[in-house]
Amino acid sequence: MNTHLNLAGTDVVPPPADGPVAPDTRGMNFHTADASLRGLLPLYLDAGTLAQLAPHLQRMGGLAANRLEDLATVADRHPPVLVQRSPRGEDVQRVDYHPAYREMERIAFGDFGLHAMSHRGGVLGRATPWPATAKYALSYLFVQAEFGLLCPVSMTDTVYGLIARNGPDRLRDAYGAPMLRQDLDALYQGAMFMTERHGGSDVGANQVVARQEAGEWRLHGDKWFCSNVDAEVTAVLARPEGAGPGTKGLGLFLLPRHLDDGRPNRYRIVRLKDKLGTRSMASGEVVLDGATAHVIGDIDRGILQMMETVNASRLSQGMRAAGVIRRCWHDALTVARHRVAWGRPIAEFPLLRRQLLKILLPAEESLSFLLFTAQALDRAEAGDDTAARLLRLATPLIKFRSNRDQRRITGDALEIRGGNGYIEDWANPRLVRDGHLGVLWEGTSNMVALDALRRAVARKGAHRVFQAALHQRLDAATKVPAPVRDRLRGHLDRAVAYAERVAARGEVGEAQARKASSALYHAAAAALFCWEAAMLADPGRLLLAGLVDRFKLSPQDPLDDDDTALEAAAAAALIDGAPATLTDAAALVTD
Repeated sequence: MNTHLNLAGTDVVPPPADGPVAPDTRGMNFHTADASLRGLLPLYLDAGTLAQLAPHLQRMGGLAANRLEDLATVADRHPPVLVQRSPRGEDVQRVDYHPAYREMERIAFGDFGLHAMSHRGGVLGRATPWPATAKYALSYLFVQAEFGLLCPVSMTDTVYGLIARNGPDRLRDAYGAPMLRQDLDALYQGAMFMTERHGGSDVGANQVVARQEAGEWRLHGDKWFCSNVDAEVTAVLARPEGAGPGTKGLGLFLLPRHLDDGRPNRYRIVRLKDKLGTRSMASGEVVLDGATAHVIGDIDRGILQMMETVNASRLSQGMRAAGVIRRCWHDALTVARHRVAWGRPIAEFPLLRRQLLKILLPAEESLSFLLFTAQALDRAEAGDDTAARLLRLATPLIKFRSNRDQRRITGDALEIRGGNGYIEDWANPRLVRDGHLGVLWEGTSNMVALDALRRAVARKGAHRVFQAALHQRLDAATKVPAPVRDRLRGHLDRAVAYAERVAARGEVGEAQARKASSALYHAAAAALFCWEAAMLADPGRLLLAGLVDRFKLSPQDPLDDDDTALEAAAAAALIDGAPATLTDAAALVTD
């Protein structure tokens, strides 16, 4: 075992020499090791912003592979504990966290200000707010060590945005402003309590009631799955007494943990959930017993306002999946290069090389799609309506596909480590456990795919803006031969047409919603790879486009002999770093 759990320092254990037991990724820097992130960011951020961001990316990459990894390991093994009463019998309702979790909070909230950096100036030395793309790049590195804490970070970020957009001045001043603090003793963390036993994905079945009592709104009922359960500021869906059924009858309320006079609000944490993953972060059940709450925005638009926040959280969840997939790639490649079997590194064996490509391809798809979507968010927040429509489809697509890929790839990376990967000495079991949550948070795969097709495509027509944006990328990729671009454009147009047909069928087409969503995602990723290859003169990214074309978008006979030339070239370029040219890559893609 080559793991150390040093809470006091940042020293790391260097990888041992090649041998039968492969090392882990300690001693690496996840930013330095990620040539794709370093290469792509100049396409998605202006030069001045990137120059400011670069040292922070480098620092985060080193922390994530080493110090944060140690802290995450400890926090996973020592989950939070709910303390209901003091030794003297006083009601205290306190969640106790291990010091390792508190130290990760200090890094995420205090040091880097991940929750605040896109809302105000003064974070990481920048006078103005950072673009969302910069925030997601840093978070993408952080999550490669710790998944659970980024839920509170994301909810603090998104609930602040909800209050800033919809709350009256008194709520913005009293609750919004403290959510952007970096002093942990003064910070108000955020949460969202949506799920109830009666509802789950069917939010319209929720039964928590809001009543006006003594001139205040009071909430009554149970919330079933409440992550960051002891947050100071929570957005809650509740049905005002007398309101109609379904989602249209729901209002959106701000629930403070403490009242203005400092007393605890009238709700109780009943228990903490004993979760499969994200064990470092407290999720629980809550009973609302006349808790004081404040209306956010228009009371008859509660579900619409909450869904704006949920969509922001879905993009964050897509980012987290992209980061975990990349972490799996780092781990799998480290094993493949350092484990020796039958006299040579296992990275040399053909079947293992194919397995590595099956991890790398989704890692690259999710990164390119993340940066594309984050850039659309930056434009949308600057007032670009076209970008807002593109974002409306891109967000559920990345949440849907990257999280399904994450679940599989955590298992594939464990398998490459072999039996050791099943042992808690290594990170793989934690990655597997955490990797199952992404398909549940902020909507299951079915619900998110239906959102993409029913709402973004059928109601908003967002697929046309999405298609046009990717056509522009292909048009600009003039260094790539026209036959390659035309082939990828054909896949994109077929995917868009298929999604439109599925969406037009209503409930009859629901069974194809996941298939259509996957097709849109893969076709977009191939187009982005092509554009990136042209902009960077990078044949590796064109080979990635060829792999998507061959294995995700083109028909295959499962009993045909495979043409291995494309795979062999991709493995040589992307695993071994062998030289290649755009011309050679284009020939393989069109072969």
